[in-house]
Amino acid sequence: MLSNKIVPLIVAVALFMENMDSTVIATSLPAIAADIGADPLELKLAITSYLISLAVFLPVSGWTADRFGVRTVFRAAILVFIAGSIGCALSQTLTQFVIARMIEGMGGAMMTPVARLILVRTIDKRELVVAMIWVTVPALLGPMIGPVLGGFLTTYISWHWIFIVNVPMGLLGITLATIYIDDIKAENPDPFDAKGAALAGVGIAGLTFGGSTLGLNFLPSSIVYAMILIGAASTWAYVIHARHTPTPILDLSLLRIPTLRAGVVSGSLYRAGVGSLPFLLPLCLQLGFGLTAFQSGLITVANVFGALGMKTIIPIVLRTFGFRWALTVNALVSAFMVGLCATFTPGAPLAWIVGVLAVGGFFRSLQYTSLNTIAYADLDSRALSRATSLVAVAQQISLTVGVALSASLVELTFKLRGAEKISAADFQPAWVIIALISAATSLLFWRLAPDAGAEVSRRRIASASGPTDAGDQKQG
Repeated sequence: MLSNKIVPLIVAVALFMENMDSTVIATSLPAIAADIGADPLELKLAITSYLISLAVFLPVSGWTADRFGVRTVFRAAILVFIAGSIGCALSQTLTQFVIARMIEGMGGAMMTPVARLILVRTIDKRELVVAMIWVTVPALLGPMIGPVLGGFLTTYISWHWIFIVNVPMGLLGITLATIYIDDIKAENPDPFDAKGAALAGVGIAGLTFGGSTLGLNFLPSSIVYAMILIGAASTWAYVIHARHTPTPILDLSLLRIPTLRAGVVSGSLYRAGVGSLPFLLPLCLQLGFGLTAFQSGLITVANVFGALGMKTIIPIVLRTFGFRWALTVNALVSAFMVGLCATFTPGAPLAWIVGVLAVGGFFRSLQYTSLNTIAYADLDSRALSRATSLVAVAQQISLTVGVALSASLVELTFKLRGAEKISAADFQPAWVIIALISAATSLLFWRLAPDAGAEVSRRRIASASGPTDAGDQKQG
């Protein structure tokens, strides 16, 4: 069997590509918009279209991996992602760019959740926190390299090249998967829920894409409202369908598990707020401060340095305080750090901006790793593929909502001010509101049991015979 370090590093290749791709495009949005003749805020469609495509195809990722094998699906997904990246580089209009991003999303929809499925099926629960760290640290190199590399290429060469960097990384991922990943399939895969997949796909796409285009004049208002209504109706129909289907494509009954519910429901609300930071920050620095893409990228990278610092102490924090205390308190702290971004004005000292971003990244890292881990704390092997799809869908929908909400807040503030040009002041209400949304999730995290996820956090809990290691207690 592969060591507990090799598997996470292989999985991290997929996360590296996706994370770098998202931060590269966020940093380069103004330059791309100017080149293809679009408004910078309109280019949120390039982000939301990618996330929508992910959300539409994510529901079938778990079933596909069970049916065709994790290695086969993983390699095919990377190839599709590479094709979409090349399409982005060749795009000359907003429509072409959005379509290419959707193709990337199709690949990412299979690539990332299947990579996580490989991880949770391979690693023992007692090693899951450490494994998640091994996955996240290399993946964090994407956001660290992305803003700087994207800003450099956009400022001094051309934005088209920021997508070509996915090609060698994708080929490396395919090679590693071929050598090291076994093509594991389920012995008796569940029958495919075609009706559920269609209802879920239409529902997610209608709500997220309709919501993100609302007020942009990108499509006629009648079409936008129709998409939202159809999406809402399809989502409701799916919920009813799932209740009467033995093997639904998205198994909502898994939300009865408290730890999974915390990772999915509470985690989604948290990400809907804090998760919009990678979209807002580069726009704020470039449109509000007048910085180049390269300059804003150098500042944005402070987020990742802070996140890397937290990785060394996450196991200690979870082992000492447990998931409930860590998630509850850290939701408040990390949200407060996002709220401080409202102080980012052209007169703010650079040291203050970098410091807020670095410290904020430190605490957001703890929250993300904890959420990714606790979701799988109490699942048996039979539920892993279904849970992986559900977790992935929830994460991507929350990010879509966060991007759409934050951009809408900036647009609303800009219109209410009646100014001719976007300034840093237009971003201030958005920072405060998304921080409040994330902070409110602390109330939900506090409802977890004191020993929630104790096995994976290795926290010592009290028993009748005295304090005992949770993992030893279950294995004894």
